[in-house]
Amino acid sequence: MATTPLAANEIADLALRLNRMTRNLWWTWDQDAQDLFQELSPRGWQNLYHNAVAVLHEVSEYELRVRLQDQDFTDRVRRVLRNFEAYMQRQDTWAAKHAPQLATRPVAYFSAEFGFHETLPIAAGGLGVLAGDHAKSASDLGLGFIGISLFYREGYFMQSFNEENWQTEYYSLLDPRNLPLDPVLNARGEPIVCTVRIAASTVSFKVWRVNVGRCPVYLLDTDLPENEPHYRDLTLRVYGGDSTTRIMQEVLLGVGGVRLLRALGHQPSVFHLNEGHAAFLTLELVREKMAEGKSFDVAMAETKPECIFTTHTPVEAGHDRFTCDLMKYAAHKFCRQLQLTQEQLMALGRVRPTDATEPFCMTVLALKLSRAANGVSELHGQVSRKMWQTLYGAQNEKDVPLGHVTNGVHLLGWMKGSVRQFWRRKLNGSGASAPNGGAAANARIWQDEVNTPEFWARIADPSFVSDEELWALRFQLRRELIEFTRRRLLLQGERLTRTAFIEYDHLLNPDALTIGFARRFATYKRATVIFKQFDSILTLVHDKRRPVQFIFAGKAHPRDDEGKKLIQYILHLSKHSELHGSLVFIENYDIHVARQMVSGCDVWLNNPRRPLEASGTSGMKAAINGCLNFSIMDGWWREGYDGTNGFAIGDDTHPADVAEQDRRDSENLYRVLTEEVIPCFFNRDANGVPHQWIRRIRSAMKTLVPQFNTDRMVREYATKYYCPAE
Repeated sequence: MATTPLAANEIADLALRLNRMTRNLWWTWDQDAQDLFQELSPRGWQNLYHNAVAVLHEVSEYELRVRLQDQDFTDRVRRVLRNFEAYMQRQDTWAAKHAPQLATRPVAYFSAEFGFHETLPIAAGGLGVLAGDHAKSASDLGLGFIGISLFYREGYFMQSFNEENWQTEYYSLLDPRNLPLDPVLNARGEPIVCTVRIAASTVSFKVWRVNVGRCPVYLLDTDLPENEPHYRDLTLRVYGGDSTTRIMQEVLLGVGGVRLLRALGHQPSVFHLNEGHAAFLTLELVREKMAEGKSFDVAMAETKPECIFTTHTPVEAGHDRFTCDLMKYAAHKFCRQLQLTQEQLMALGRVRPTDATEPFCMTVLALKLSRAANGVSELHGQVSRKMWQTLYGAQNEKDVPLGHVTNGVHLLGWMKGSVRQFWRRKLNGSGASAPNGGAAANARIWQDEVNTPEFWARIADPSFVSDEELWALRFQLRRELIEFTRRRLLLQGERLTRTAFIEYDHLLNPDALTIGFARRFATYKRATVIFKQFDSILTLVHDKRRPVQFIFAGKAHPRDDEGKKLIQYILHLSKHSELHGSLVFIENYDIHVARQMVSGCDVWLNNPRRPLEASGTSGMKAAINGCLNFSIMDGWWREGYDGTNGFAIGDDTHPADVAEQDRRDSENLYRVLTEEVIPCFFNRDANGVPHQWIRRIRSAMKTLVPQFNTDRMVREYATKYYCPAE
């Protein structure tokens, strides 16, 4: 039966609503929305970093009008738009019941980086990805939340390797017109421009708004013609330049962020400092109160209740410190505004205020001017209390007022598309649907259900999902990862001949136990520990009955030569050793590569030097997709591991001697790999199903996923710190 063509006004309305939806990152965690854009331009979706805005720009108005004459496609567009609009208008959220006061006076969350999606590469690593996931869950929960960061128009660096396998860096300019962000305008439609004093100059900045579901995140941008050239480039790169650039970026973030909030009319109930980079915001809050006629001491006392601080750094060297000379140069304006001498200003950032040799520490400033502070795992809380015991003058570490909120991840954002589709089919098959029907209602049930312990507990029930179904899903995900890896390696390859195409198609084995390692290549993460017993690893790799293979990815900081040496070593092994074909390294690690790896690997390897991993979140992402953790008992894993839901390397202790710790961890890693991991994976029934392995996957999903997610984390921040009970 023929369908009636859509009227011109109906098409225009759908196109307008579709464009509006692309300007909101909600689509990055909605599978149906992503499927629409992929269908519009499959190659554009793949080559444009899965960017819905860029895909719509790729498709002409005329083509979109024609495609919307397809009834089936139009029905799916309408369904997605209804789901999006229902999400944005939803009133019965968790926050509406438990934190209604934040609706009018939201949380202002300051972070030097936000990692939302591969479309917008303005994060360097885990700190930014955590901030992005925090914003997504704040939106899902209906929390009043505003993010503040910087717009790095060249983002974080792109990675390549020279003939010596040495990491080199290059940058690509981001085009705001092709990104899911909008300029912030005033009532006359002109860009809002604010100023901040840095060194001897007044620096102007414009602002971009990223819509993260219901929550706005504002990005400050100094690329304005009225600024001097070096200030125009202040927001060029994530953590770019030297200490002078760093302190200037941090003045812009902290002081400029507060001034932007005031210009927009926001009066936050709490300022959340995600790491010390934003600590100068506390001095701007003090300055505001002093401008009203209050004394410095009174302004300090009134500022402290407004701020909370999260530290992510368990080592002294990881905290930003600035010399007295650098403070005099870049931040001397604070002295006049706060009516302080230079020494009094320096004292605010010192553990020992009168020690003229001690530099200014941003973490110390944040701790002194915040009413509450926390680490990001239980062990990190302990390490932080010991680290800052002197600052608080505490006789006992336990008396240091520094708690912890263990990190989490945004479940739908890190769930591979294949996994989302799998669980939605299972839910639909179990009869879970809205009482009154409707796509929007069913979409709400899916989002609500997937964040509950009850849903993940059902996975332990074979009548809900059988071992055979789970094993088929795991094989599908491993196959998808291997084919993705082969494509990426082919693009990385130097010889694009016909022979090369055939060779790359034989890299990796879809039937092998696939071990993944992907993260920032800092030396303490010890990326090469597993190859310390090289001959033994070779034996495992070449075992045709029980083959093992490795996929690595990650970036070293541009100035971290020791981290680059670790990557160089792994690349050398992958190309010039007997591990060739069973060990690969994927270039340009980003959120997309991470999503492929945490879903497709069977085992997620994590072997930092304990207790230097403050929390870690990549293993949490792995658990969502049925990949098992194989980790040192550091960070979040010592809280999550129960003996049935993954594999532990060593116990809940560590020797003080670093060499002894490395030796012991290497031995334990190999022992657990050979005695527990490999036998469990290859112990299969007559139909080839590894029931013991599947049992561990069920346990991991049941015990880890409901606990280590940002919905739980944000709720904990809200009840513990944002809106504590009187």
